[in-house]
Amino acid sequence: MEKIEKPWGYEVIWAKTDKYVAKFLHINPHSRMSLQFHKEKEETIYVMAGELKLQLDKSDSFQLLGPGSIHHVKPGDVHRFGAGARPVMLCEVSTPELDDVVRLDDDYKRTN
Repeated sequence: MEKIEKPWGYEVIWAKTDKYVAKFLHINPHSRMSLQFHKEKEETIYVMAGELKLQLDKSDSFQLLGPGSIHHVKPGDVHRFGAGARPVMLCEVSTPELDDVVRLDDDYKRTN
């Protein structure tokens, strides 16, 4: 297992092969990840705890997904995951292209 600290929280990679990666993502309260898309990576997330703010385009609108919700992200899909007043815990299973991130907007001034 590998824990990676992020400005929005952390992720724990608990399975990694040539064909898939599985990780837990913890998003701190009032934090969010980059508005991004992937050229090749495909992922499915499962909301384990909290209320996920799911943004699917460049507008500031979002959907709220509670525990037990599932969302699939295909290559090219613009998305951003965030948390409100409480932390969010996700389980993500994806294809192995972990560096395939094209950032469109980032609260922490990170670039690709």
